[in-house]
Amino acid sequence: MAPKKKKKTENMREKNLNATIIGSGLVVEQPVAETLEVNYMPYAMSVIVSRAIPEIDGFKPAHRKLLYMMYDMGLLKGSFVKCANIVGQTMKLNPHGDAAIYDTLVRLSRGNETLLHPYIESKGSFGKAYSRDMVPAAYRYTEACLAKISSELFADISKDTVDFVDNYDASMKEPTLLPVTFPSVLVNANTGIAVGMASSICSFNLTEVCETTIRFLRDPDFDIIETLPAPDFPGGGTVMYDREEMKKIFETGRGGFKVRGRYTYDKSYNCIDITEIPPTTNCESIIEKVIELVKLKKVTEINDIRDETGRDGMKITIDLKRGADPDKLMQKLYKLTPLEDTFSCNFNILIAGTPRVLGVRQILEEWVAFRSQCVKRRVYFDLKKAKDKLHLLKGLSKILLDIDKAVKIVRETEAESEVVPNLMIGFGIDEIQANYVAEIKLRHLNKEYILNRLSEIDGLEESIRDMEDLLSKSSRIKSVIISELKEVIKKYGQPRKTEIVFKTEENDAEYEEKIPDYPVTLFFTKEGYFKKITPQSLRMSGEQKLKDGDEIVETAETTNDVELMFFTNKCQVYKTRAAAFADSKASLLGDYVASKLEMEEGETAIYMAVVPEYKGSMLFFYENGKVSKIDLAAYETKTNRKKLINAYSDKSPLTAVFMAAEDGEYLLHSSNGRMLLFNSAAINVKTTKNTQGVAVMTQRKGHRLMKVEPYVEGSLLSPHRYRTKTLPSAGSIMKAEEKGEQMSLI
Repeated sequence: MAPKKKKKTENMREKNLNATIIGSGLVVEQPVAETLEVNYMPYAMSVIVSRAIPEIDGFKPAHRKLLYMMYDMGLLKGSFVKCANIVGQTMKLNPHGDAAIYDTLVRLSRGNETLLHPYIESKGSFGKAYSRDMVPAAYRYTEACLAKISSELFADISKDTVDFVDNYDASMKEPTLLPVTFPSVLVNANTGIAVGMASSICSFNLTEVCETTIRFLRDPDFDIIETLPAPDFPGGGTVMYDREEMKKIFETGRGGFKVRGRYTYDKSYNCIDITEIPPTTNCESIIEKVIELVKLKKVTEINDIRDETGRDGMKITIDLKRGADPDKLMQKLYKLTPLEDTFSCNFNILIAGTPRVLGVRQILEEWVAFRSQCVKRRVYFDLKKAKDKLHLLKGLSKILLDIDKAVKIVRETEAESEVVPNLMIGFGIDEIQANYVAEIKLRHLNKEYILNRLSEIDGLEESIRDMEDLLSKSSRIKSVIISELKEVIKKYGQPRKTEIVFKTEENDAEYEEKIPDYPVTLFFTKEGYFKKITPQSLRMSGEQKLKDGDEIVETAETTNDVELMFFTNKCQVYKTRAAAFADSKASLLGDYVASKLEMEEGETAIYMAVVPEYKGSMLFFYENGKVSKIDLAAYETKTNRKKLINAYSDKSPLTAVFMAAEDGEYLLHSSNGRMLLFNSAAINVKTTKNTQGVAVMTQRKGHRLMKVEPYVEGSLLSPHRYRTKTLPSAGSIMKAEEKGEQMSLI
């Protein structure tokens, strides 16, 4: 029987029941501004600068650290090593964990098919960018090395072309940027989400980017879209091309464009083979959505759908029912599934540590400036090396005149430390030259060797003059960059993978699904919120819930399938149907229209037009006193286009907007205290949406049209006072007895 363990009471410290923790329970007041500055801003800047936003070389820090470590490991020579080894070595530069490093490696690899020009060659299973379920194998099973194009990332990096800094523990150096010889920032797609900002850069064809850069170097004012028409994606697909929209993206760095998948119809098997999909989705999402539509009986032409992705690439096969039209079905699927999706652009790039949203031209300007600096630093490096070598050879030339004297000096010098000083004195050379002479092997102290070395002097002097001339002329720097770009095109250029299709009424046609129709009441608020409430729900509801300071400005009793037009503060109109919004309740805030309709940044809805049919007119009242009357039919389109630009004039700020089925009177209020009673029948209707309008109420300097309201009969004591036979008119001063009446109406 085992002996009982003795209680170790003697080793146990006595409990201190009166112990306290210094600072425990204290509440320290701190101003919000100080909290943001001390706690929040350092974190936010760290994410922006050191993690999420790419720089002008086209890489985020994680990409750059990985690629440089692979270069440092000698993997540019084409020898594959285990990815586990690469990940482990990269942790010397990137301490964020092996999983994050391996995910970065996978994305940059050829096997994953994320990039147009992968920087890493791969062996093993690296997953697929177009598949959610095809995940990469563990890094102990995969191998990688740098692709040939990666040599363009490290061209002359050893010649002081970029700055190097300490890594996180100061154990080694790493580059702040990579001296890439082509605008990689535009060639391979890059996305990142930081604090309060994000970046989304689409990929472009390498040949087109390099040719555009060459044209830009020769003529900075040329139209970029001529040589760089549209993005190019590794997964192919079709860009629905709108030149004006694409030009806007190129100029501002913001915007979006539609990308469709591509398909072929196999008549023998009566099936559709989808072989290319948009870069924003994956096979599984498309299949799941199609299955959902079939179950809901929104799509009835499909017998079966399956993923047939294999060694030949991606393929989704859809078996059709007898008599089904494949083209009409695909139009329906483009409308209802991610087979057609919008790629949103946000060209946010770090320039000298500052995030900036740049257009394509600005990106090229920044890249050219960066690459010019790299070329100059390389030339400076070579120039210094050449001058140092020339200096040594000129010292050697003095020895040629008397080799025996040099030998004698070395032989007769008793102390080794005196050899260099004696050579300096004997031949009138400096210490660097003397050290060089002293290190020459005895077998080389002959006239033939020295003459052979001295024959390099003329070539060095010519090379030095050429490099100094190159540094003094920006045109020659540009010529060097152009020659490098031409070489990149020759080595790595490839045809476009993404087809460009110009948008027409035919290919822009969208499938109209049957919309359930029932009575609804629509509410639109001053702050741009929208509610759709059924009569039953409205009867059961109490008070309408609104944001603080918000108010309902429009109410309409209509049906669920009615068409709506939302006019915005940026002279655009967004078209949709009431059915696009979910049924709401009075107790809810409703949908924020700008977010629901994916409006541009800073754009808000200011007026809702309920359009049962396109009859009547739109009235726009401007602060300068002009009024435009636009035929409602001008906003009607044959296709279900979501957005119309130039919906009204931007020459003067908008005061009010109304949709009128017929002409009527409107009361105009000026900031100078004058009123004008105006009948819309007095001006002609126009079909041009952005017309400046007709002068109705003249405004004195410093004053504006402040308010407009439909005139209600009897609301004025003397309405004839404010009517006029001729336009434009300054209106009449509001009478004292009218002010109280008007106050009650406002």
